[in-house]
Amino acid sequence: MVQTLNNMAELRASTFGRPSPRHGLKLLFWFANDYIVFDDDNQMVAKYDPKEGRFGFHPFQNRRECENNVCKKLLPYDGYPFYEVGNLHLTASDSMPEYVSEDYTRQIDNSNMDRLIISMGPDMTVDKVYVTQHEDLKKFDPVNTYCISRELLMIICGHSSADMSLSNFLEQAGYPTHEPNLITNQGIAPRESRDTKIDIEGGSRVPPRAAPRVPPRAAPGFWESYCTIL
Repeated sequence: MVQTLNNMAELRASTFGRPSPRHGLKLLFWFANDYIVFDDDNQMVAKYDPKEGRFGFHPFQNRRECENNVCKKLLPYDGYPFYEVGNLHLTASDSMPEYVSEDYTRQIDNSNMDRLIISMGPDMTVDKVYVTQHEDLKKFDPVNTYCISRELLMIICGHSSADMSLSNFLEQAGYPTHEPNLITNQGIAPRESRDTKIDIEGGSRVPPRAAPRVPPRAAPGFWESYCTIL
């Protein structure tokens, strides 16, 4: 079962798309305001056909992971095709507003782990909207996968209330709007260490100047490997 988020309080409690530099909340705001409209029956209608690949949309096979030719599904199947968007590594994603990708660092952090998935009904209607995140390069995290209700999308786009700006939305969703912090497996990087350069070939961090002595680190984890989520 995938939990459904119905209001801003539930979205905030889910912690989806946080903390910075994650882009999932900005992706959701863009989708609600720029990709869909609500018709007279409050049905979600896509402005663009996801089959065309605009903004980086591409088919999603609804596979969480596969082992021995057996694949586990991430989402409940409703008979409609799924499409995924949010991979900032794709060239097509450059057509999104800059605010969606402004914190994409191409470094060892979480700035490209979030995704939005839709199921498309007939006549360009959007049947379901989901958000999820990668737990590694190949698998999505089922625990942190949510269905976004039509009511919540209407709130985000201001359809049922006063217009909501991006900054107001992020504040209500618990996302800091100040300078983003790089994320490591030990937490938020201190301000004085944010200028640290990445030695891509060696995979090590090369500080531009002497740094304070720190305790020995444990064996490197997944997010310390040089990689970009695809």
